[in-house]
Amino acid sequence: MATGGHGEGAVGDGPGEGVTGHLRGFRAALSESPPLWWSLLYFFCLLCGYYVLRPVRDAMGASGDIATVFPQASIDWAAAHGFALKDFTLQVLFTGTFLAMVLLQPVYGALVSRFPRRVFLPAVYLVFIACLLGFYWAFDHDVPGRGAVFFIWVAVFNLFAVAVFWSFMADVFDNDHAKRLYGYIGAGGTIGALVGPLLTTSLVGTLGVANLLLVSAGFLAVCLLCILQLRKWAIRREQLSGSVDGEAAMGGSIVAGLRLVWQRPVLRALAITVFFGVGVGTLLYNEQAAIVKEFYPDARAATRYYSIIDGSVNTVTILVQLLLTRFLLRRYGVGPTLLIPAFAILGGYAMLALSPVPLLVAMVQVATRAGEFSLAKPGRETIYTRVDRESRYKAKAVIDTVVYRGGDLTFVWLHKALSAFGSRLVFVAGMAVALGLTFGAWKVIRAQRTLPDDSMPS
Repeated sequence: MATGGHGEGAVGDGPGEGVTGHLRGFRAALSESPPLWWSLLYFFCLLCGYYVLRPVRDAMGASGDIATVFPQASIDWAAAHGFALKDFTLQVLFTGTFLAMVLLQPVYGALVSRFPRRVFLPAVYLVFIACLLGFYWAFDHDVPGRGAVFFIWVAVFNLFAVAVFWSFMADVFDNDHAKRLYGYIGAGGTIGALVGPLLTTSLVGTLGVANLLLVSAGFLAVCLLCILQLRKWAIRREQLSGSVDGEAAMGGSIVAGLRLVWQRPVLRALAITVFFGVGVGTLLYNEQAAIVKEFYPDARAATRYYSIIDGSVNTVTILVQLLLTRFLLRRYGVGPTLLIPAFAILGGYAMLALSPVPLLVAMVQVATRAGEFSLAKPGRETIYTRVDRESRYKAKAVIDTVVYRGGDLTFVWLHKALSAFGSRLVFVAGMAVALGLTFGAWKVIRAQRTLPDDSMPS
């Protein structure tokens, strides 16, 4: 084990322990598990750095100045073919994001195959930092068309960086410790997601947009430090399990991740779950925008509506992560963490199909996002502690990037087609997508039962 001793009778294991008991359990986990400190700091800085960037990205996607978003040549091309590019801004950006994921996946596969962990993990973050420095120059010099490139890059950065993070966590922690600690680690990320937008709000007026990118680069530099500190625990766990050293190159095909997802039932089921999970979120996000535009035409009222949702999502998420996630994973395994959010989303879409009003949309949005962040995501991530390294790094990257953005691409265009017929039809279609999510979750639960309780094969 790489994490020190944790007794089965640790304080705060049950939901009835109360906040004080769970806080005692959290303090005990920190004192007994040195890598938990570094993992919390890593995920906090990663999501904080991302959420410093996210408002800048969203502003680019919603910019009324189309020349800021797209190069003039693409605007002229669209006009020559009889349509205004600004009418399809999000659809084009989501399509570009998916294509970028497909093109970059073999590059990531080659990096993972040919270089040891000590090389490719820092390399991923060094590339991201270098990109931020490049974007700093582009924003500082008001380069035309910077918005689309930045929007797509931030989406790629988010998915690849988070995928690498959880892959590395599966190297550091075994299955038992993952069930005990992933809820806490997720909460650290949630706090980062809360702090990041606050930093942007408070600093953008003083520093400007370009300098915010340097702030984010600073957080990624701390992530590099955490990776270097956590290496020794990953190596120790491999030594105890008798597996091949992760500091050696992994080898294998650069597109092995695609093959593994197709061949292995548990990975295939995880891909189905992620695809339909993205679908319910994308349909709800896009239809929510249309409903808000109708009910809250005033920009200040719309901003307040969205801010209430974001605050509620983060509050519910961190409470569930600290008070419930650990208990469910340790007592019942991944089943409840996957099925509770799926059934909640299905019920939410059914209610929205009957009454698509802003208050109910907000409630379902909170349930959907909080359920994903606090239960479904930690539940899925524990499964990767029980598969081989190639599945953790290559197949997981395919699922978290190509499959994820493929879902985005599919459902953003599906919503464009359905929205012409009204909100009710969108939410009826969402019920079908939610059934797909539930089916995928059930398949994951069945498939993961065939995995060993704790595996670190080569």
